[in-house]
Amino acid sequence: MENMLLKMLGVLLCALAACAEIAPAADFDLAKMAGKWYTVGFATNAEWCVNHRDTMKMGSTIMTPTETGNLKSDGSCWRATHVAKKTDTPGRFIFHSHVWNDDNDMRIVEVVYDNYALAHTIKTKNGVQLVLNKLYSRTTQASNDLQQKFRQFSLDTGVLAENILILPPNVCPVSNSFTRPAPGP
Repeated sequence: MENMLLKMLGVLLCALAACAEIAPAADFDLAKMAGKWYTVGFATNAEWCVNHRDTMKMGSTIMTPTETGNLKSDGSCWRATHVAKKTDTPGRFIFHSHVWNDDNDMRIVEVVYDNYALAHTIKTKNGVQLVLNKLYSRTTQASNDLQQKFRQFSLDTGVLAENILILPPNVCPVSNSFTRPAPGP
């Protein structure tokens, strides 16, 4: 048990060091993020993910840039709407999740607007930080090369290999990222 705890602490420290250095895509264009994206990859060491990874499925979200430069994401199968507020750094957004009661610092770190986007989020709740990486695609398929890029990025940001998921399709036509249970007490 002690070895496992030390291993997790080491992973967390490496992840936090890596997160501090992760910058958004240099040429980020908010307008080109508009439209439908599928969440084909999901990676985090968060306990809820570890406990439910076998039931998680692909979803989709509609991203809409606002007039003020924020980014709204909206899903309808697993109903969630977030307005990620712009920061002084293009491609970096912050928002508070009322469902999970955590603060989120999200960066679009790599994007090919008609193909895929790699998002890196640092989630903070009660002083504890976790990494959440998502691989978005314009289609329900991601190439093997893209899946490998996502896996390596997630490993580099401290996510354990067993917590890096390429999600199976979902029957819901529009959902926000994945199907997951409501947060516990």
